[in-house]
Amino acid sequence: MFEKVCEILADKFDADASTMTMETKVKEDLNADSLDVVELMMDLEENFGVAISDEEAAEMSTIGDIVKYIEDHKE
Repeated sequence: MFEKVCEILADKFDADASTMTMETKVKEDLNADSLDVVELMMDLEENFGVAISDEEAAEMSTIGDIVKYIEDHKE
């Protein structure tokens, strides 16, 4: 799961997935803005079949937060 999330982030933000950790911060480390985060959540929903509300997305700051949310809510 972690690797797949990193691949999606790397593609979206033109970053190196191999340097990402569970503590990598999406906004600060990957320079995502609010629109990027909305688009990212749509990509994650499409790839993992997990619905993520704007409020829930706002609470996720690190890759670890995203992975945990997906694992907890995956069908």
